[in-house]
Amino acid sequence: MRLRKLGSSDLEVSEISLGSWLTYSGGVERQQAKACVEAAFEAGINFIDTANVYGRGASETLLGEALAGHERSSYVLATKVYFPMSDTDRGLSKEQIHKQIDASLERLRTDYVDLYQCHRYDEQTPLQETMTALTEVVAAGKARHIGFSEWPVERIEQSLALPEVERWVSSQPQYSMLWRAPEAQVIPVCEAQGISQIVWSPLGQGVLTGKYAPGAPPPRDSRAASESMSAFIDRLMEPQVLEAVQRLGPVAEEAGVTMAQMALAWVLRQENVASAIVGASRPEQVHANASASGIELGGDTLAAIDAALADVVVR
Repeated sequence: MRLRKLGSSDLEVSEISLGSWLTYSGGVERQQAKACVEAAFEAGINFIDTANVYGRGASETLLGEALAGHERSSYVLATKVYFPMSDTDRGLSKEQIHKQIDASLERLRTDYVDLYQCHRYDEQTPLQETMTALTEVVAAGKARHIGFSEWPVERIEQSLALPEVERWVSSQPQYSMLWRAPEAQVIPVCEAQGISQIVWSPLGQGVLTGKYAPGAPPPRDSRAASESMSAFIDRLMEPQVLEAVQRLGPVAEEAGVTMAQMALAWVLRQENVASAIVGASRPEQVHANASASGIELGGDTLAAIDAALADVVVR
């Protein structure tokens, strides 16, 4: 497993990281989820990403249990704040940031997280208040570094212009062969400011593995077939998208890699990407995804990918 530096921080994170969005917030049975965490350590994955809102604390609680037996310095732990945790608890106000970091640390059974991320931008809270609160969290030793997820470029730039506040080290956007929107503005701005991308859904929620055939029902053990994990996959399951993804099969075969390895290597070809976050419901999936680290795709393969997906890519 190769490591990459996370932005301007001193953190080195594995190229493949373990996420917990839909899987460990209730989508996967508890012991199975813990087995996936153990598989991540076996595969050399040192970066684990979660959020307070995943299962309203369920994912953090599970990870707190699963990580309890591991030396704290052996992994990099990231969580997030913004989305509602109750009818009255949400957003990025000073009060909420301090309240939610304490609650997250308790569930995660740790004194600090390595990365504390704003899950979205909060239009209801002044930016200065949010940045000051995050700076206080770092000063208190409860987080080593800060990041954001899916912030508008203008808000990123405004935050960078504020004096005497903690600097971002990471951005967490959706990014994959099918979803390339960050390439236009987010990546260039971040690259210039020493901010790395840790990307979510690099496999297009599993669609880019080729497991979903056009016109056929999804496999029974897949995310698309799961009532608890399929809420956000509809656009990716459109026939035109699935047909385009099928054209990637011969491209991967020619390159001597699996479709999943190719999809992960594709996002990692981007130097500003520090890590690709993958979900997994079985330990063997963790090992299969981890095997993508270090794979480099040639120019002919990249061109063939572009040609296969030309009519379905979101830019």
